[in-house]
Amino acid sequence: MSLLGEAKRLLRYYRITPKKRLGQNFLVDEEILHKMVSYASVSKRDTVLEIGAGLGFLTEKLAEKAERVIAVEIDEKLVRALRKRLRRYDNITILHGDVMKINIPHFNKVVSTPPYSISSPLQFWLLSKPFEEAVLSFQEEFAKRLTASVGSKDYGRLTVTTYCWADVEILDVIPKESFWPSPKVDSLIVRLKPRNFPFRIEDEEVFFDVVRAIFTQKNKKLRNAVIPFFGRFRLSGKEAMKIADSLPFRDRRPRELSPEEIGLVADEIVRELRKIGLL
Repeated sequence: MSLLGEAKRLLRYYRITPKKRLGQNFLVDEEILHKMVSYASVSKRDTVLEIGAGLGFLTEKLAEKAERVIAVEIDEKLVRALRKRLRRYDNITILHGDVMKINIPHFNKVVSTPPYSISSPLQFWLLSKPFEEAVLSFQEEFAKRLTASVGSKDYGRLTVTTYCWADVEILDVIPKESFWPSPKVDSLIVRLKPRNFPFRIEDEEVFFDVVRAIFTQKNKKLRNAVIPFFGRFRLSGKEAMKIADSLPFRDRRPRELSPEEIGLVADEIVRELRKIGLL
C-alpha cells in the first residue's frame, strides 16, 4: 500500500480528522522521507529530535538509522496512534506536548516536517538550543526568508537572527502533492548548521533587542525605527532622539542594513547608554 493509502487508513482507524489549525499535513512521499534522513547523515551515534511526528512515517525511517529518536507530538489522538504503531521500536521516545514548552532530553540532530503554523517561533526556539545539524521542511515563502538578501522583501528579523547563529542551505523542493491533505504551496528542505557568531558585538542581548525593534518598522528610517527600543530605559523623547541622531546609517532603512551594519548600530547604542549609566 502507498503511504497515502496507509495515511488514510490510519486516520480512519484511529478516527482522526486532520486539523488545519495544527497544520496537520502528513508527508506521504517515500522518496522525500528517505532524502530527509540522508541529508542529515543520521547514524547510530545520533539522538534525533522530530517535531510533529504525525503518523510516524518519518519517525520509523529515523529509528532504523539513529541510536535514539525523540518524537514530539501535540495532538493527543496522534500520540495514542504513535504509541500503538511504534511500540516495537525500543529506541523511540514519544513525548506529548508543545515542543517549545515541555522538557526535551538531549539531542544532537533535528529531522522534521514541523507544522507551518509554528515555523517562526520554532526557528527562534531551535536557534537557542545546542545541536549539530537540523534538516527541516518549511513552507517555501518562509524558507526563503531564512536566506533572503539584504534589501529584498523577504529580508527581516528572521533572516538576521538565523544568519547570526547558523549556516543555512536550501537542499530540495517538496511538491505540495507530497503531503496529505495537500497544502496550498510547495515546501523546501532546509539544512541548518549552528556556528559561532560571525562578527564581534559589544552586547549580544542589546543587539538582538535592537534587531527586534527596528524590524517592526523596517521601512522607516533607522533614526525613527529605533526609538521604541529606548522605551525600556525611560529616556525622554529628546534624549532618545539625540542617541538616534548619533547612530551610523541613521538615514537608511533597517531592511537596507546588513547584519554587520546593524551590529555597528547596536554597538554605538551600547556606548551611548553606558555613557549615561544605563548599561
